Amino acid sequence: MDNAAPARSRSKTAVPGRHWRTRFLETLAATSDIERAVAAARVTLARAYQTRRDEPEFARGWQAAIADGYLNLEMEVIRRLRDGDLQTENGDKFDFANAIRLLAAHRDGTGRGQSPVRDVSAAEVRASIDRKIEDIRRRVARQKANEGKGE
Repeated sequence: MDNAAPARSRSKTAVPGRHWRTRFLETLAATSDIERAVAAARVTLARAYQTRRDEPEFARGWQAAIADGYLNLEMEVIRRLRDGDLQTENGDKFDFANAIRLLAAHRDGTGRGQSPVRDVSAAEVRASIDRKIEDIRRRVARQKANEGKGE
């Protein structure tokens, strides 16, 4: 008599579990493939994007995973050039030109400070505006005080 527990079925409709975000981000960093990341995390693409919109920490993790993907590509290109490894695993020629163009476009975008994800809450924006207004009020008050001394 076999007392081993039956294997669990892991269908695409399985509940993703509370650690799906970690699996998603790790897979995204390793593969640069969002579809593979959602499959590994067992969530829908819509849920991943909605979570990115709703949770700034997850959005930052997503951006970090994408940055890791670009770094992995850059390291692969460098390794292939140094080793003379010009072919992919299936025998096709590695597309260095497109890889380098993609890396350059990414570097240009990040160099200009372009970030598609804004990770600042409305409360943080309001607080920043309030601080700026208070700073302006203080400067105006100092200017008035200095003008009063000069008369």
